[in-house]
Amino acid sequence: MLTARDIMTKEVITVSPDTEIVEAARLLLSNHLNGLPVVDENGKLAGIICQEDLVVQQKKIPLPSFFTVLDGLIPLKSQKSIEQEIEKISAATVKQAMTKNPVTIEPETEIEDIATLMVSKNIHTLPVLEKGKLAGIVGKEDVLRTIMPSG
Repeated sequence: MLTARDIMTKEVITVSPDTEIVEAARLLLSNHLNGLPVVDENGKLAGIICQEDLVVQQKKIPLPSFFTVLDGLIPLKSQKSIEQEIEKISAATVKQAMTKNPVTIEPETEIEDIATLMVSKNIHTLPVLEKGKLAGIVGKEDVLRTIMPSG
């Protein structure tokens, strides 16, 4: 049975939380990647920055939606949720746009479990942690390669 260890990319391109958004976008595009692990100064996984996180910056700023009940306004979205969306849209650094606490896998995670996670949670990139350290990364392309005939 194939595992993450068999298909993961071991030499992972990473960024720090202080990396500028433009640099993260350049790395994603020039290396044909969907996501980059974000590691802190101690090498600990802090999050992941994906193309989707950067595409959000082109989104319109959400206007709060309200409905009226007995002359009172009730917001349809929480103020915190709106503030988080605005922070992502206006992000200048990876820290402001990244997904914190990303879903991770271990080197021995089987390919079926990886595929299930990717599909059920709509995830394109999974950091592989071994003993709490970043050991590699698995993307959808890595999974797709497993269905290709060898040679």
